[in-house]
Amino acid sequence: MSRPLIITDCDEVLLHMVVPFRAWLDETHDVHFNMHDRGFAEALRHKDSGLVVERDRVWALLVEFFDTEMYRQTPIAGAVAALGRLAQIADIVVLTNIGERHHQLRVEQLAAFGLNFPIHWNHGSKGEPLAAIVAAHDASVALFIDDLAEHHASVARQAPGVWRLHMVGEPEIAATVPAARHAHARIDDWVVAERWIMDKLAAGPAPTETLPTDGALS
Repeated sequence: MSRPLIITDCDEVLLHMVVPFRAWLDETHDVHFNMHDRGFAEALRHKDSGLVVERDRVWALLVEFFDTEMYRQTPIAGAVAALGRLAQIADIVVLTNIGERHHQLRVEQLAAFGLNFPIHWNHGSKGEPLAAIVAAHDASVALFIDDLAEHHASVARQAPGVWRLHMVGEPEIAATVPAARHAHARIDDWVVAERWIMDKLAAGPAPTETLPTDGALS
């Protein structure tokens, strides 16, 4: 059995994404991005007409952003220092919903901030790939960090013994995002989160008898 394992998302946990994406859309494409609508269905609108940007165009814009604009992304406050300390006691893996096309760009992007960790790219739910990562590491205890509630639900189903921390590191949207009901805690500040992570890694695997039913901190 190996060291404890932390599996973390990237965008809005390690790096800001929606704010630089919004700025780029405004500057380059005359598109307004309502960051409080996280589903993208109504979030992107043409500034001149107010019409919703077509779904295919939305995804094309996301691909273009990751093709050319990843340099705009900067670390969430406290993330780099916290992971540096946590890496002394745990293995750290990044599980990010970014395409294979952008995998190496993400590796280089995070390395530029001193985050030299294995990076797994993914599409869709994270429960199954996370379970595979945990099994490959044979970790004594594992902990998952992500900003999206659906990934916590997926991990709760596929790897219930993994601690789950819901973190939305972007202050401009954190207050409007409900706590994920299948996370064990919601913490948006890395100083507080680091203490919680240390405690849970020391406690052993998460209890699996029942799943959390609300967003309260624990």
